[in-house]
Amino acid sequence: MIALGGVIGAGLFVGSGAGIAAAGPSIVVAYAISGLLVMLVMRMLGEMSAARPASGSFSVHAERAIGPWAGFAVGWLFWVLLCVGVAVEAIGAAGIISGWLPGTPSWLWVAVLMAVFCGSNLAAVSNFGEFEFWFAALKIAAISLFLIVCVLAICGVLPGTHAPGAADLTGDGGFLPKGANGLIVGLLASVFAYGGLETVTIAAAESRDPVAGVGRAVRTAMWRIAVFYVGSMAVIVTLIPWNDPAVVGHGPYVAVLDHLGIPGAGRVMDVVILVALMSAMNANIYGASRMAYSLVDRGQGPRALRRTSGGVPRRAVVASSAFGFLAVLLSYWWPTTVFSWLLNMVGAAVLVVWAFIAVAQLRTRRRLEREEPHRLVVRMWAYPYLTWAALAGIGVVLVLMARQPDTRTQLYFTGGATLALAAAGYLRQRAGRRG
Repeated sequence: MIALGGVIGAGLFVGSGAGIAAAGPSIVVAYAISGLLVMLVMRMLGEMSAARPASGSFSVHAERAIGPWAGFAVGWLFWVLLCVGVAVEAIGAAGIISGWLPGTPSWLWVAVLMAVFCGSNLAAVSNFGEFEFWFAALKIAAISLFLIVCVLAICGVLPGTHAPGAADLTGDGGFLPKGANGLIVGLLASVFAYGGLETVTIAAAESRDPVAGVGRAVRTAMWRIAVFYVGSMAVIVTLIPWNDPAVVGHGPYVAVLDHLGIPGAGRVMDVVILVALMSAMNANIYGASRMAYSLVDRGQGPRALRRTSGGVPRRAVVASSAFGFLAVLLSYWWPTTVFSWLLNMVGAAVLVVWAFIAVAQLRTRRRLEREEPHRLVVRMWAYPYLTWAALAGIGVVLVLMARQPDTRTQLYFTGGATLALAAAGYLRQRAGRRG
């Protein structure tokens, strides 16, 4: 359920509107391409995580395969990414609640949400699983119902509707209304909508049967991505014009439900989006705390965060939550400077993480085949060719980011942060050797 819920984020419900506005109906192709890339990355990560489960996930794999500096760099970069994500999600969730309860300050709801999810993660790992189970169940039920209603409308059997045919797919400029450039913008938007799936392998390390859990999650990645992401984009651009202002203004899901005359669509989707945001907060605090603890346990961070209580790295949980809350404060104090720098710094972080995963898998697979072939319970398809293809795909996305003014700044900031962390990790590595 955590794997299923991890596929469905707030970015899908709201952020996909910008992608549709940029790419038009070809957003379906953009999500299919980026979905294929993330499927390959998850397969590689699944292979390593099933062979050697670790709460540090890809950071541990990178350290073993490439060197301590790599584990340090990718681990702390991911930690910052998750903590900043907590801040963004808390701000979004507080905005929804403040809209329901006018007159209440959004900072109050941010504090309440941060306290709730910090507290749930402090209690026990089972609390994280319990929260995520019900969050995932609600999100899956909501998007499944949405897809069923849309398919009925496309077939013309939903009361009050008629089959739209291909009118919205080929009208208003055709399938590629803004040409290749629009498709590129849509592709970049879709790539980052898939971020967060990596937390599944972090959680698996604390499950009763991590090998089987990772295996199931990875093996079903293809149909989850196809149904939830690509399927959603397909029905949306089939039912309403891609350039409808409501697609960006209200979000594509609300726009479609309003178009179909579904009563209370906006309020229902607000609830679903709020759940998606809270789910992401919960998962990000969990993932950040486990990554921080793993790094510290390997001598890659402050020892004060190493202590556990009841099997929970509570100091790491508090530190991760505190950094997230600090990021929220920065968004109020210096929204266009410090907070903007933070957002830019993690803008392309997921691509850096994926690149480290691919390189680590190339090296780990050779070692496993030579020394412990029985551990290869999950195998990367067509190794090493698809691994190299994934690396090439990541490279292409980075080049496309460099060509777009809106994403170029993010690329530079993330690149600078990655180089700084890699240099720090390398210096620590050399110091450790001397010692």
